[in-house]
Amino acid sequence: MQIALRKELQQQMKELQRNRRKQFASEKRQNKFETNIRTGEVLANMVKQVYGMQKRDVFGKIGKYLYSNDYTHVCAVYGLRRTGKTTMLFQAIADMPVEDFEKTAYVKIRISDLMDNMTHDLDRLYQNGFRYVFIDEVTLMEDFIDSAALFSDIYVPMGMKIVLSGTDSLGFWFAEDNELYDRVRMVHTTFIPYREYSRLLGIDSIDEYIQYGGTLRKGETDFDDEELTDGDASFRDDESTRKYIGTAICKNIQHSLACCEHGNYFRHLFELYEAGELTGAINRIIEDMNHRFVLSVLTKDFKSGDLGNTAKNLRKDRDPEKRTNILYEVDQEAITRRLMDILDIRNAKEQKIGIIHEHVVEIKQYLKALDLIIDCPAEVGEPGLKPEEHILFTQPGMRYCQAQALVHSLMKDETFIALEIDKKMAISERLLEEVRGRMLEEIILLETAKALGKNFDVFKLRFARGEFDMVIYDKKNRICAVYEIKHSDKCVREQARHLMDDEKIHLTTPRFGRLVGRYVLYLGENLDTEDGVAYRNAEQFLKNLPEVVLESGLEKLLSEDKV
Repeated sequence: MQIALRKELQQQMKELQRNRRKQFASEKRQNKFETNIRTGEVLANMVKQVYGMQKRDVFGKIGKYLYSNDYTHVCAVYGLRRTGKTTMLFQAIADMPVEDFEKTAYVKIRISDLMDNMTHDLDRLYQNGFRYVFIDEVTLMEDFIDSAALFSDIYVPMGMKIVLSGTDSLGFWFAEDNELYDRVRMVHTTFIPYREYSRLLGIDSIDEYIQYGGTLRKGETDFDDEELTDGDASFRDDESTRKYIGTAICKNIQHSLACCEHGNYFRHLFELYEAGELTGAINRIIEDMNHRFVLSVLTKDFKSGDLGNTAKNLRKDRDPEKRTNILYEVDQEAITRRLMDILDIRNAKEQKIGIIHEHVVEIKQYLKALDLIIDCPAEVGEPGLKPEEHILFTQPGMRYCQAQALVHSLMKDETFIALEIDKKMAISERLLEEVRGRMLEEIILLETAKALGKNFDVFKLRFARGEFDMVIYDKKNRICAVYEIKHSDKCVREQARHLMDDEKIHLTTPRFGRLVGRYVLYLGENLDTEDGVAYRNAEQFLKNLPEVVLESGLEKLLSEDKV
């Protein structure tokens, strides 16, 4: 009897202790933040690091949101790693008037945080008079995508301005399509054009942009400096590039897919995910797109033993020390065959699950959502030609580094090993020059199209024999200009041969209006020729593509004082 009574009393004591712990935890929760929140003097010290730093072109969109009368939307700063997201959050906080800064909180989300923790803290912040909340790494919350509407539907209408940012930027794309549909202002950071890269980092070399452009880290060419192996330069070598692709892109996609509607967005990719092969598949598809790009550059115009443009350019180089018939002396057929083997994705046999067409389509869709790739704007200039897929990468450093690694692997081919060192170096440099030349075409085409907007069409125009590297068409005024793009500082008449081809001009003007200019964009000084072709510096052309140009007609855009 006494034993039973003692057990009952012990049980009652345990219940009292349990209730007391619950009450203590509840009181503690009411008086403590559950996420990593910084305010006041601590926050002021954090943002000091951005004083005096240049601002991204898109930075103004954050301020416009913060000081608008819009209390129906959140603001999401969206982009791949190392494109300035957290810096812009700190800059926005640093620019605040004192009275607004006192009402501002910065939250650094941890992987253990959930939306329940965040809403608890937002309630406390609101009760304490905070009205501006910057939430960094918000996509680390595994329930963010499926509960993001809490920010826009509850706290913003209460009078709070909420700016979100996160490493897994694809998560914002999913959230925008679902929970935050029509309730989010997106600020994209992935695309960093040459003119902005130059302004932010003080770099005026298009070649440096080709090699390292895409992230806001200066390029580093001292590959023997062991202190730089921590990834300070994203695209310093093939290993750092693969690491960036793995962490900034592949894990981004995989994490966002896994956190969205319990993985429902995996679609055809679920089997790859279950087999642990999704990251590898994304990597292979990115590499394959780059491989195809390099292959198209290096094997373009291969026929009857010619190593394409490289062989011809080497043979007719104006510099006697560079002029050579090297590529007519080697076994071109063997080189081509081995090159294609080198550029192939050779680990297909190691895959448990083969990559099918649906996998490629869906992964490309997500890469486009990340602003990493876009379809090249292109037109065919005459009947019978079929459009060709051509993918442009918005991060040139990533493309060039992989291309460089592939060319270097080509140099290990037994055919090349047998050549003298001077010949090997000449071939390697000329092949990389061809890659830089094609990438310069891509950069100018992409940046011009993005800068000029909807009132202009900007595209590559392909004919049965040759092409215009770029056409700018002013749809309103029905006028156009045609371009050749050359990675060279030499003015050579042959560079403009397509621009002087009357047949190509006659095929172009009926569709795209009166021709007002023929231009060669290159790396030399501005000059005009007797043939009516104007040579303009490509770097200056890219720098003079601000939005103010959009308000003028094409003839003014192409005037000498602009380009």
